[in-house]
Amino acid sequence: MKTKELVEKLNLKILTEGDLDREVTCCYIGDLLSWVMGRAPEDSAWLTVMGNINSIAVATLADVSCIILVESAALDDEAKAKAEMHDVTILQSEENSYSLAVKLHEII
Repeated sequence: MKTKELVEKLNLKILTEGDLDREVTCCYIGDLLSWVMGRAPEDSAWLTVMGNINSIAVATLADVSCIILVESAALDDEAKAKAEMHDVTILQSEENSYSLAVKLHEII
């Protein structure tokens, strides 16, 4: 499924656009950045509350399709600028990680 389809089907807010045509094959949930960096599958949607500059580095290294900030977690300005520079798609949801992951599982 393409990232833009995910946005539409899950009613996600786009915080940084990146590549909305990128495939999403699964999701990964985690907030411990070093853990995510070594375990998030390539092309996954990463569900987290971490909206800081370090999460952009992790998303790039892990080569995830997008970051989804759950529970309306904030994206700081420095992270937004870095995400735009590196074409990292960042989305936002009001839902918690579990609820969103269940919905994601159903549509992928």
